Amino acid sequence: MIGHSNAAVVDSSLSGVRVGVVTFPGSLDDRDALRAVRLAGGTGVALWHGDHDLKDVDAVIIPGGFSYGDYLRAGAISRFAPLMEQITAAATGGSLPVLGICNGFQVLTEAHLLPGSMVKNNHLHFLCKDQRLKVENSSTAWTSSYAEGSEIVVPLKNQDGQFVADERTLDELEGEGRVVFRYLGGNPNGSRRDIAGITNEHGNVVGLMPHPEHAVEAGFGPDSSALGEVEVRGGVDGLGIFTSVLQKLVNK
Repeated sequence: MIGHSNAAVVDSSLSGVRVGVVTFPGSLDDRDALRAVRLAGGTGVALWHGDHDLKDVDAVIIPGGFSYGDYLRAGAISRFAPLMEQITAAATGGSLPVLGICNGFQVLTEAHLLPGSMVKNNHLHFLCKDQRLKVENSSTAWTSSYAEGSEIVVPLKNQDGQFVADERTLDELEGEGRVVFRYLGGNPNGSRRDIAGITNEHGNVVGLMPHPEHAVEAGFGPDSSALGEVEVRGGVDGLGIFTSVLQKLVNK
C-alpha cells in the first residue's frame, strides 16, 4: 500500500563496499542517496564538503540539490570545496567511481571531470516529473546492471537541467559511446541531442540529470516502470545504478 516500505537489502555480500555521499550547503538529496546505497546492499558513508579526507570510501556520489543556493552558476562554487580536490584527484585516473546526480552533474562539469555545461531549462521553468530514459551505455561503473538499449523510469526535477556543449564535443561523446542516458518521450529541458547523462573516457565518472535515488523503494517511487506494470509509487528502476557500482567493486 502507499507509504508502506517493503524495502529489502538486495545482496548482503555487497555490504563491505563503502560509498561516500557528499553534503554541500544546500544539498537536498544526500540522505536519499545514502538510503539508496543501503537498499542496494552497500554501506553509505556521509562526507562533508569541507573535509580533506575521503574516509577510505570505494566510490562517491555527489547528490542533487542547490549547492550554495546556485547563486553563481549551478555547481560552480562547490567545485572549489576541499573535498572536491580529493575526489578530482582520485577520479581523474579512472580508479574512483563517481556519480553526480542533478546538481552533482553540474558540479562534475564545473570541476571538468565531465565536458559540457548545464544551463537553465529552455522553457525557463522548474520541472518535476517521472521521466523515461534509454540506457545507451551499460559498460560504465554505474550502469552494468542494465542491458544496453533498455529503458528505465526515474523522477526528474530541475531548473538548470539543459546539457549544452559545442558540436565537436557532442560528436566526440557520441562517437566514443560516452552518452550514457538519453531522454525518451520528448526532451524535457532542451538538452542537446536529448542527452540525460554522460561519462568520462574511463567510464568511472557518470553525470545524470534525473534522480535514480528516488526510484529505489516500492511505495516511494514513480507510478510507472519501463520494466513492467507496478503498483502506485512502485517503480524501482533506479536501483540498478547503485547495484551496478557495488557489484563492480566487489568483483574487480
